[in-house]
Amino acid sequence: MDTSGYFSPDGMSDTSSSYGLSVGGQSQGLDSPTALLGFPDTSEKLFADSPPSMSEDSGMQCVLRSVPKRLCLVCGDTASGYHYGVASCEACKAFFKRTIQGNIEYSCPVVNDCEITKRRRKSCQACRFRKCLKVGMMKEGVRLDRVRGGRQKYRRPVEAEAPDPCSFLNTHHSLSGKKTTNKVVSHLVLVEPGEIFASPDLNLPDSDLRTLTTLCELINRELLVTIGWAKHVPGFSVLSLVDQMALLQSAWMEVLILGIVYRSLELDNELAVAENFLLSREECRSSGLLNLHSVLLQLVRKYRKTKLDKEEFVTLKAMALANSDSSSIENVEAVLNLQDRLHEALQDYEREHHAEDPHRSGKLLMTLPLLRQTANEAVRTFCQMRLEGRIPMHKLFLEMLEAKM
Repeated sequence: MDTSGYFSPDGMSDTSSSYGLSVGGQSQGLDSPTALLGFPDTSEKLFADSPPSMSEDSGMQCVLRSVPKRLCLVCGDTASGYHYGVASCEACKAFFKRTIQGNIEYSCPVVNDCEITKRRRKSCQACRFRKCLKVGMMKEGVRLDRVRGGRQKYRRPVEAEAPDPCSFLNTHHSLSGKKTTNKVVSHLVLVEPGEIFASPDLNLPDSDLRTLTTLCELINRELLVTIGWAKHVPGFSVLSLVDQMALLQSAWMEVLILGIVYRSLELDNELAVAENFLLSREECRSSGLLNLHSVLLQLVRKYRKTKLDKEEFVTLKAMALANSDSSSIENVEAVLNLQDRLHEALQDYEREHHAEDPHRSGKLLMTLPLLRQTANEAVRTFCQMRLEGRIPMHKLFLEMLEAKM
């Protein structure tokens, strides 16, 4: 696996760790959750399928005073932000977008191994596009229906006197076809990220090593998406930066696990870590993940029995984010208000769509402790993997693991 731009020679720390910003008296690298929460964000940078007109809530407490220099993982030029899942410059962002939207196929005039640098990035489009994919740019992050000035056609009118973060929604039809009058649930469906696809390193001869490496790579990319998604959960970004960090550090694995479980509901004893990356029991046993596979399937069976739908899934995911047991919360009342608001949204949705089962919202809430237990088992598994030193892990992944220890 080409880990240039991700790992230092020891395979365990990010090469950009020397760049930092001061938040709360502590130096934070741009790969840290704190920096990502304040880094300029649009739907195209982290979300694969969410409205690009989402703006930051006016109550956002965190604004970067200065943006540390970060290099484009494709060509080495100065990165302007996270585009399609990775740090990249505007030129490579635009090139990747044009290629996907135009469905363009390139051919290398040499041997498909051209060096891509700032000066030579235009010399071979085929190798440049291959490098974009290799460093993790996500095809699914490009909106295929975009036109010049296309952001305006997605913009919703804002209700002048409504501070509600999702009050701009003047329609409440969910993506699954159901009509719901609850703004919070509608909003959560709209900002739900699209799927992430795995890019296994086929050069790794050991299949177990390839499985674990691909899994860790996917988790790191899911973390980036989760941090971007959290900023659009109604009420989250009006919390203090300290409380945003506390919630993310407490609940990130629960959010990731719930996504895996939801994708796996229609499968038979397999786990859908990504759309194109399914883990069977035998693969998990061989790579040392058998216990994790078992506890995840237990959760899959529980949600399959309840026939969890998309609206319930996105609402539960937001509730898992807000349902923190962190001792670092500064404004407990604000977090409780966020929890209450999401709880009320779930209750409203259930009354509207599952009136025949008045206890359904309570049953779903009772799955959250099992979700946390499963997430804790996953954290233990990856902490053990880290101690063994078999698999290189990104700095962001390591930082979030350390927060759970």
